[in-house]
Amino acid sequence: MLLLALTIVALLVALVVVRRRRTRIEATEAPLEGIVPVPGRSERGPPLPVVLVHGLFGFDRIGVPGARLHYFRGIARHLESLGCHAHAVRLPRMASVPERAKALVEKIEALPHERVDIIAHSLGGLDARYALAKLGLSKRVRALVTIGTPHRGTPIADLATDGPLGIARRAIAKLGIQIHALDWLSTSALAKFNAEVLDVRGVRYACVVAGIRDSKTPLALAIAPLHAYLRKTAGPNDGLVPIASQYWGETLAEIEADHFAQVGWRTTIRGTFDALGLYAFIIARLGDVSGVYPLAKSAAAISASP
Repeated sequence: MLLLALTIVALLVALVVVRRRRTRIEATEAPLEGIVPVPGRSERGPPLPVVLVHGLFGFDRIGVPGARLHYFRGIARHLESLGCHAHAVRLPRMASVPERAKALVEKIEALPHERVDIIAHSLGGLDARYALAKLGLSKRVRALVTIGTPHRGTPIADLATDGPLGIARRAIAKLGIQIHALDWLSTSALAKFNAEVLDVRGVRYACVVAGIRDSKTPLALAIAPLHAYLRKTAGPNDGLVPIASQYWGETLAEIEADHFAQVGWRTTIRGTFDALGLYAFIIARLGDVSGVYPLAKSAAAISASP
């Protein structure tokens, strides 16, 4: 019950206690504030259309009185202004990874584009990996970039599966609220997932690793207790996912941002992270020209990443 309550409160805070900020940043390789890029290729190709995939409890956009809210706040519009077609898709919010992945395949197959790139946040990264490996989506996708994705699970989900919050979760289920996605986010579930859901040769896998390393970095108050818990049990984290769990494939950048700031929601007055600049940076890097991309590092090798 505590986990669900904290998550819901966090989402509500992220949706309400924010200021709308519009900036126009050129898609360049130059380092941006709060972004530590990893050197990449210099030759550029034209950008492909991008599909933005949300995480747990997410949405593409929702209407509220007087406003229309986007999960990827202002990001699709910003990418369009840079000449990159961007599509935010809506998946079943609390469903299992296979169910969400099936919906993702249907959404992408309905688009009028031969190939696309995917930028996925949090749980969305696991949905995309499953769809690429198990559902044939690789024929339509050039690259997958995950942001804040728990590739090796999160202890927060452990609390709601095998941990002390499991009883509360079962009680919630009896009320008709099923959160099947949690079963796919535990550390044990991801160990099995990584052994069975293998990367597809020819698809470029990359990640942006996010978290709070500096005590002076603004953090959403709603997830501050979870951040403190994870820091003791799993080290630096973004409030929901340990940093060590987020590495997969190439590391495009390491950013100082909590789980909400990664998609443009600043939930603190002092928040300054430039999410629009981050996505422009990713699009520039996705234009890197190469031949066939090799498989990402194995789960065993990547578990040793910093």
